[in-house]
Amino acid sequence: MDSTEAGTGRADGPTPDDVEPVANERRDRIITGLVTIVPVLALGLVAWQLWAVALGWSDLAVLAIMYFFSGLGITVGFHRLFTHRAFKTTPAVRAFFAAWGSIAIEGPVISWVADHRKHHAFSDRFGDPHSPHVEHGHGWRGALRGLAHAHVGWLFVHTHRGRKTRYAPDLMRDPVVAWFDRTFIFWAVGGFLLAGALGFLLGGLSWEAALTALLWGGLVRILLLHHVTYSINSLCHFFGRRPFETGDQSRNLAWLAPFSLGEAWHNAHHAFPTSARHGVDRWQLDISAGVIALLEQAGLAWDVVRVDPDRLDSKRRPPARTHAAT
Repeated sequence: MDSTEAGTGRADGPTPDDVEPVANERRDRIITGLVTIVPVLALGLVAWQLWAVALGWSDLAVLAIMYFFSGLGITVGFHRLFTHRAFKTTPAVRAFFAAWGSIAIEGPVISWVADHRKHHAFSDRFGDPHSPHVEHGHGWRGALRGLAHAHVGWLFVHTHRGRKTRYAPDLMRDPVVAWFDRTFIFWAVGGFLLAGALGFLLGGLSWEAALTALLWGGLVRILLLHHVTYSINSLCHFFGRRPFETGDQSRNLAWLAPFSLGEAWHNAHHAFPTSARHGVDRWQLDISAGVIALLEQAGLAWDVVRVDPDRLDSKRRPPARTHAAT
């Protein structure tokens, strides 16, 4: 399996063919800016709502539902299924996760996968789309610039995005995934409509509940989910433990694992990219791996990739080195 498919490392550097061309960079930056900034501005509305009126239980219920399923769309769908092929499943399940991943509004599925596969191919080296360690300078200023770039700045730079024809040709040939990629905007908008509909139903058929659900299940949910995902790119390559040898600066960040549905066991993921479970040790909470296990028990997932104990032990770092500095 080559680096364009499974996210394994590459010895050579990036070439012009690695970069996905952008038809309209100004438009793309404007859209990216709106998706990034508008949810932050929504915090003002949240503060007003909490101050002026009682926060309804239906708002929190819609937030939890939308966060959980759109989060799984990214972690189980875009990441473990489509990027790393950690398991196989039916076309209906593939469509389910492609839809919810699109609702997360982190970009169309094929572009997301191409960027992530390129990240694995050049992890923390020149060519990595969002490394906090490459070409950002030294000292604390360089560290802050690197973290800002890895967290959100890279979204506005188009000279390093993974070319789809190079990094995701398999998904371009997949009729289910390609259709969801083409119809991304409809799923992005549909997520807001779904949040409003859930608020209407759970809030006692109230239009006011539907509107506040748009805020909590739409903008607030996007704000929280996006910055948890961004933190995998930034914080999980800067802070935390490195129990496995990986050749990069990927790290496990335990406190982020519940919010990221298991993605924050990032050092283990880079050590074993195709593993369906990122929390490879028994005590490590990995909600996404649990969902995959449930699908397997129901006969909806098979060929689930697992790492045997001998392979885990072969890559473990000596205990004294697990706290190594960046």
